[in-house]
Amino acid sequence: MTRTELLRIVIGRARANGFEFRRWYTTRLGIPWINSSAALSLLETQRRYYALLFSHEFAIAFWKAGEEITFSVPAQSFQRVRPDGSIATVQRQSFTRRSSRRDAWRYHLRQMALAEEPLRYIRRYLNVEDELIDELDGTAVKEAPEAPAAKPATRTRKKSPPPAPTEASPSRRSREKPIARPLPTGVPNFLKRPYP
Repeated sequence: MTRTELLRIVIGRARANGFEFRRWYTTRLGIPWINSSAALSLLETQRRYYALLFSHEFAIAFWKAGEEITFSVPAQSFQRVRPDGSIATVQRQSFTRRSSRRDAWRYHLRQMALAEEPLRYIRRYLNVEDELIDELDGTAVKEAPEAPAAKPATRTRKKSPPPAPTEASPSRRSREKPIARPLPTGVPNFLKRPYP
């Protein structure tokens, strides 16, 4: 996937949330509007897409307030000191995370500023399976595997398999639930009259 294709997807998502790309393009860059493909190619050249990614209007529209965003956190490893003084290396697997905050766009702008490549950072929030191809040298950059589109979060407990049948101890037999009695079919004796 090229930068232009990824920019098209990112701008499409922001436009779906109310971002006016044409108005932003003409006011912020000061360049007359020709068409969307010309605008995308201009943004892609000389890395002008940084102005788009770091604009507050775009960030507010892309990370809509209160909307739950699903993204994957890549695998990581780090070292920590144990209570006995030895150093242990902790290996964390990649996992899916959900976020829903009112000012999520501010957090993500800070994280994008810290990221080496902001477009790769924002790509984690899109459910795209292709690799990002660096157009300058034509190499594909392998990223952390993207999580599949997550279903809405529901909390359910996993049912554990039934325990293997074993001979119960006498103390366990006394704690087992009694077998349910069958329901009566006839009229109970206390409702019958003692005389004819």
